[in-house]
Amino acid sequence: MRFNGIALAAAVLAMSACGGGDKAATDSAAAPAASAGTGTTGTPAGAPAAVTGATHEVKMLGDEKGYWYEPTDLTIKAGDGVTWTMVSGQPHNVVFQNVAADAKGQLSANMPNQLTELGSPMLLNANEKYSVSFAGVKPGKYDYICQPHLANNMKGSITVQ
Repeated sequence: MRFNGIALAAAVLAMSACGGGDKAATDSAAAPAASAGTGTTGTPAGAPAAVTGATHEVKMLGDEKGYWYEPTDLTIKAGDGVTWTMVSGQPHNVVFQNVAADAKGQLSANMPNQLTELGSPMLLNANEKYSVSFAGVKPGKYDYICQPHLANNMKGSITVQ
């Protein structure tokens, strides 16, 4: 029974990864559009907030030794952005887990092209990127996984100060 569930999940992921049509592989990381009054106090909940600080890179890697994000854990300041770059071992994605209800709205608003709730699209090609602004996101720790490689313990976290 467990095998059937895994096979079904793999089939759904494969089908969703193939659903791009004629679109060329592009940077799905277009920065969220700035709205009137960005930042933690000026952005209405649910409106995308543009990066107002530094942008940090997290590499998505996989090989015969395993699958991982590099760095695995990252500490950033409120207003910073994070860009995940697919390097090897595709497909990869970023799915945030256990996000507090009062933080979910802004994080979701800052995530373009979600495939699932708080989940990025699948990154299939080398150097493909996905970016998230943490402007307006409450301070705290945000754990995330790579759905296709969860069984391989591909996990990471962003701590927003």
